[in-house]
Amino acid sequence: MKLFLDTADVAVIKDMVPTGMVDGVTTNPSLIAKSGRNIAEVIAEICALVEGPISAEAVSLDFETMVKEGDKLAAIAPNVVVKLPLTWDGLRACRVFTDKGIKTNVTLCFSAAQALMAAKAGATFVSPFVGRLEDHGADGIALLEEIRVLYDVHGFETQILAASLRNVGHVAAAAVAGADAATFGADTFKALVKHPLTDKGLDAFMADWGKTGQSIL
Repeated sequence: MKLFLDTADVAVIKDMVPTGMVDGVTTNPSLIAKSGRNIAEVIAEICALVEGPISAEAVSLDFETMVKEGDKLAAIAPNVVVKLPLTWDGLRACRVFTDKGIKTNVTLCFSAAQALMAAKAGATFVSPFVGRLEDHGADGIALLEEIRVLYDVHGFETQILAASLRNVGHVAAAAVAGADAATFGADTFKALVKHPLTDKGLDAFMADWGKTGQSIL
């Protein structure tokens, strides 16, 4: 499963990239607004830092303007993925970009039926929102499993990009559910390597090593 960093904060990306674990980056209008920067400048800078897919979202709701915005975003760098909403206009735009060979990420997916439509439109990625579904009492991980079965049965090539993942448990469950990629914030990224028993075991090893009086160097 690919691991994407969900942020538009270039400083955070610079901090995380040296780990070699960042396979891509996802942004959205809210993250761009939070950055306080021009979207084209931010996306260009991120694309220069990360070789993998960088999702940049069109912000208009009508088909014609979405296509114009998507064309402009895609022109920033070869690894830009045009992010589109799961609406009729968004799916129409998705088909246009698919036919042009431009990668897309259809976002705000909350049902298997919607995921089916995104795949039919030729989406490169579909982004089911796990956490937001759970906010409304639904099972977000079960949706990932359902979409995985649907895509496998019908041979769709659209990749499942698990989004709105809020904790380590979400990430691990998304991987088990068969998601092709997952996107989440830097705090969750760093928390993936944490476990209290790892810390406890390491403390014990260090204490025992100290008693030997040895040095490997």
